[in-house]
Amino acid sequence: MNYNVIVVMDPIEKIKIAKDSTFAMMLEAQRRGQRLLYVKPGHMQIAQDQAQALVAPVKVFDDEAHWFEMGEFELHTFGSDDVVLMRTDPPVDHNYIHDSQILSMAASQGALIVNNPQGLRDYNEKLAALPFPQCCPPTLVSRSASAMKAFIKEHGEVVLKVLDGMGGKSIFRASHGDPNVNVILETLTNNGKDLAMAQRYIPEITEGDKRILLIDGEPVDYVLARIPQGDEFRGNLAAGGRGEGRPISERDRWIASQVGPVMRENDMLFVGLDVIGDYLTEVNVTSPTCIRELDAQFGLNIAGQLFDAIERKRAQ
Repeated sequence: MNYNVIVVMDPIEKIKIAKDSTFAMMLEAQRRGQRLLYVKPGHMQIAQDQAQALVAPVKVFDDEAHWFEMGEFELHTFGSDDVVLMRTDPPVDHNYIHDSQILSMAASQGALIVNNPQGLRDYNEKLAALPFPQCCPPTLVSRSASAMKAFIKEHGEVVLKVLDGMGGKSIFRASHGDPNVNVILETLTNNGKDLAMAQRYIPEITEGDKRILLIDGEPVDYVLARIPQGDEFRGNLAAGGRGEGRPISERDRWIASQVGPVMRENDMLFVGLDVIGDYLTEVNVTSPTCIRELDAQFGLNIAGQLFDAIERKRAQ
C-alpha cells in the first residue's frame, strides 16, 4: 500500500550524502515507490485543531554533485496516509519540543511518527542510558561542583559533558588534581545553573566508540566503531574519528537486549546506542547516524530493514 514519507530534517542542500542516514532513508522510500515529501525547515503549524506542514515533493539521487530535485511547496494536513521521519539534529531546545508537540497531534490524526514524539521528549540522549545501570559506567548527573569534584577524586579520571550536546560538543576529559577542573565545571554547569554529566573514563575508547543501531528494538548485526585519531580522545565522526565496521559482539548484543524491549514498547523504531568497551554511554533517539557507513562496508540495506519495520507497524 502506498503512503507518504514526510521528512523533517535539517536543510537538505547542506547534507553530506555519503554519511547522511536520513538520505539513506529517503533513497529507500523512493525505491519502494512511496511519495517523498520534504518539510521546509521551521514550517510545521497547528491551524485550528489540525497539525500541518509546508511540504514539497522531492526526488533524491545518489550523486554528490546533484542529490535532490524539489517541487513546489504546499500546505499539507497530516493524516493516516503519512509516515513522518523526524530527523532534525539536537539540541532538543524549545523549538524542537514544540515541533514534537505538533507531531504528537499529527499522530492523533493517524500519522505514524518515527520516532514517537513522546519518546523524543522523554529520552534525553545522555540521561536515557541511566535507567539501565547494569549496562553503564559509574555516572553522576549534578549541578554541584563539589559533588562533581568528589566524583572525580573517587574515580581518578572522568569524562565531563553537557546533557544536550552532539557530535562530541563540550566533552572534556579530566583527572583528579587537574587545575582546569574548576573552569570546566563552571562552563558545563553555567556556574551551577545547569545539569552536567560525569562518567568514569573508559580506556577502551582507544578501540572505538561503538554505534549499535536498533530497529524496532532489534540490533543490526554490525556496529560502527568510531576510533579517535591523533591526540583526540573523542571518537565522534564529527570530531575527526575514523569509522570502522565490526560484527556485533556478544556483550553489545546483551546491552541491546536490555535496552531494545523498552525502545520497542515506546515506539522508538530507530535508535542508536553508544557503547565504549563494555559500557553503554548514550541512547540516541533524535537522529541516529551510521547507516551509510555500515551499508557501504558490509553490503547492508539498513534503511530497508527500517522500512520493513515501519510497514509492519502500519499494518497493525
